[in-house]
Amino acid sequence: MTDGTRPGESLADIPKRSGRDAVVIGGGLAGITTALALADAGVRVTLVEGRPRLGGLAFSFQRGDLTVDNGQHVYLRCCTAYRWFLDRIEGTALAPLQDRLDVPVLDLARPEGRRLGRLRRDALPVPLHLGRSLATYPHLSLAERAKVGRAALALKGLDLADPTLDTQDFGSWLTAHGQSARAIEALWDLVGVATLNAVAGDASLGLAAMVFKTGLLSDPGAADIGWARVPLGELHDRLARKALDSAGVRTEVRTRVTSISTDENGRWSVQVPGETLKADAVVLAVAQREAYDLLPEGALDAPEQLLEIGTAPILNVHVVYDRKVLSRPFFTALGSPVQWVFDRTDASGLREGQYLALSQSAAQDEIDEPVAALRERYLPELERLLPRARGAEVKDFFVTRERTATFAPTPGVGRLRPGARTKASGLYLAGAWTATGWPATMESAVRSGVSAAEAALSALGRPRPSHLFDVEEAA
Repeated sequence: MTDGTRPGESLADIPKRSGRDAVVIGGGLAGITTALALADAGVRVTLVEGRPRLGGLAFSFQRGDLTVDNGQHVYLRCCTAYRWFLDRIEGTALAPLQDRLDVPVLDLARPEGRRLGRLRRDALPVPLHLGRSLATYPHLSLAERAKVGRAALALKGLDLADPTLDTQDFGSWLTAHGQSARAIEALWDLVGVATLNAVAGDASLGLAAMVFKTGLLSDPGAADIGWARVPLGELHDRLARKALDSAGVRTEVRTRVTSISTDENGRWSVQVPGETLKADAVVLAVAQREAYDLLPEGALDAPEQLLEIGTAPILNVHVVYDRKVLSRPFFTALGSPVQWVFDRTDASGLREGQYLALSQSAAQDEIDEPVAALRERYLPELERLLPRARGAEVKDFFVTRERTATFAPTPGVGRLRPGARTKASGLYLAGAWTATGWPATMESAVRSGVSAAEAALSALGRPRPSHLFDVEEAA
């Protein structure tokens, strides 16, 4: 905990600097972003988090000598808000981007030695940057490749502001535009499942179009992939807390908010065990169900809609081998239940052998399966995909489960996602599930925090920090 001062100032200086108080409830990326933006504008901020750490659903924990991420998180070059966040907490160098998009794709249906295909870009303008990769992609027929190009052009022509896109499912749109089941599996879902946490048939066309237009059809480098080369806790907890401390934010973990209310003067009271926090602005940067429980009456026209926003799980399978079995930093697979596999050896602190993390999105059918059943399924699959795994000893096998990892990007979800402002003066919402226009990603979480901070600063009459990421609030 800090006392709210910045270097060189005393407690007596805070009212002169601030004159306004805010409480941010929730210490995930949305809450951290909100708190930093408000503090940078001179607001006195208290950040309250129920868990013993910051980072929300992108965190690390210890398992013996290993530092384990709860799941593999990546971002793209087009994720400009998350890139701003990394820069703000001085973590950019610890989560570098690829120089150029390059995704190895292994297809188990092909003979050994001929299984590898690649999705990569050239230094050419859109859409030519993917032309050579698509033309030589071995996992689709020549006719399927040609039809993919035509569908991509049709997708590029969609208007993301058209609300009818949210009422349609992406799978039906792809089929109507000539995409075979194989093309959907080997290309569209390869990207879509990882970014949307849903297969094409279960995903809103609006969200899918946003992902593909922004990531693949906006700028040649937009889809270059970045990921943390250190444990996520190093970024989202240690460095984030250091940035919050430097900004003068009072951070309280292991502290659950029981209620929020306003007094006769319109100031907010945030009740936590043993203390009442007073504030001019409150930001609920928590999951939608928790936000629903804390919202005062009249804050939203239809608060029950928050409960209609479904959730989707992600299963993470962790395998430690006694030797190196994968020479690439990551790959994705076809013809196998395995989706994306990342080498987490160095980041975890493992000194001998190799540690692989499998990220399994849209895992509704597996999320509650026993570890023994998952072991029986995934170890043989890894041996099929990685010949060197066949003679390797498995030193450890465990799973992490995020049953409510993201909101479900189903058709119609757009109308359920609220903006940052509520009808209660001084109360704002943040979270990847709010109306950012993005699916439930780290990018969406940061954007929501910026939107909530901007709305609060406007109401408080505080200047916008000059370095704050430039994003318009989603209405």
